Amino acid sequence: MDVSIARTTDDKIKAGKSGLLLVSDNYDAFAARVLAARSAVRTLDLMYYLWHDDHTGRLLLQEVFRAAQRGVRVRLLLDDVNPRKDDSAYLALSSHPNIELKLFNPSGIRARGIMRGVEVILRLFALTRRMHNKAWIADDTIAIVGGRNVGDAYFDAAETNFRDLDLLLLGPAVQQTAEIFEAFWNCQDAKAIGDLGPARTATKANPFEGSDGETESKLLSLIGDRASIAEFIAASNNVHWVERVRVISDPPEKVRGWRRRGWLMKELLPVIQSARKSLEIVSPYFIPGKRGSAILSDLVGDGADVTVLTNSLAATDVAAVHGAYANYRKRLLRKGVRLFELQPFSRQTKISVFGSKGASLHTKAFSVDHRTGFVGSFNFDPRSVSLNAEMGVLFEDEKLVAELQSRFQAEISPEASYRLELKGNVLHWHGCDEGRVQDYTHEPEAGFFRRILAVLVRHLPLESQL
Repeated sequence: MDVSIARTTDDKIKAGKSGLLLVSDNYDAFAARVLAARSAVRTLDLMYYLWHDDHTGRLLLQEVFRAAQRGVRVRLLLDDVNPRKDDSAYLALSSHPNIELKLFNPSGIRARGIMRGVEVILRLFALTRRMHNKAWIADDTIAIVGGRNVGDAYFDAAETNFRDLDLLLLGPAVQQTAEIFEAFWNCQDAKAIGDLGPARTATKANPFEGSDGETESKLLSLIGDRASIAEFIAASNNVHWVERVRVISDPPEKVRGWRRRGWLMKELLPVIQSARKSLEIVSPYFIPGKRGSAILSDLVGDGADVTVLTNSLAATDVAAVHGAYANYRKRLLRKGVRLFELQPFSRQTKISVFGSKGASLHTKAFSVDHRTGFVGSFNFDPRSVSLNAEMGVLFEDEKLVAELQSRFQAEISPEASYRLELKGNVLHWHGCDEGRVQDYTHEPEAGFFRRILAVLVRHLPLESQL
């Protein structure tokens, strides 16, 4: 890690404060990970729910491999939900003397085919429980925690891209993140790839093959003239030094149902219920359930302004979740909860080197009374509450919360999201397209099959698995 970071932040860290930098721009998020890998001199500890085999996935894997070549000890923990055809690339990586790779809650049958499908059916309860955590830790002195997985859609390199948030951490919060990583790395559900008896597919594999040179050049150009992660941080000029910070996580045992359910939600719920002035929630997959709806309604009844931003049916990447969420819209609106749904196309002016324009919400965050904020992997849905292991950063700092709220206000603007209104018993979606006011009385811009799927899910008993 660049020693200049330690020199410029030493007094703050000694005072027990953590540095928090909000990373909202997808290009900056990509650059931060590349520069953190390039600046690492001792260790890289990475844990991710998804690491896609696409342009950005291969480029970041290449940076990790190069760090290992320099002598950096790399530990990579991936959830076994990753959609690879076989384990050959994982085996090739783990064959490097400085790289260890583990899979979380892996399937016992590694070959794709009928037998693996049978295992999924027989172990359905166990295999639906996943590690949804995301963390990028370099030298135990810098960490990146938030909602982004690794893949083109998280870094503006796809046709449709996610709106997401990370927090770059310095100081004591990094050690808290490292402790969470260690807990998952050492748990019995994290298995070394070489111990799984993987399918015999190829003795050698190049995890970087298939890369597009032009796309790589565009992506790497986003880093600009920033030579190190220290320069990236210095250039942002917006690090908040915060005393009250906690990086929190479900325990790894949650996926076995051994520890109390909803551990992380039990940490967050008192914070949410403490709202007296305002509560702003961003959740791409929002299924509040009867209890959650009652909690939000009670907060409004007690005088708090409660606002929720989620995906529209046209913008979501999981239409089934939207079907379950739709059951709660009218009752929330009747109680005074304000609802916004992200539009499927980015109509805000932004130059993209890839010419992409599709938008889907992936941010998981909330703020309470202009003083407390949270950014992480946790969705307000049954899966995050009861099934998946989740993590995030909980903090108290008015200036950082103000920055988070500024992002929120931009996302719920008429150009970015639809505002929902209930007139009589009819839902209306209000938005703006190139200055023209839009008013819909049906799911805006959603295709026929999406509508059918959402309607079916509304009437099926699937909510607990969504």
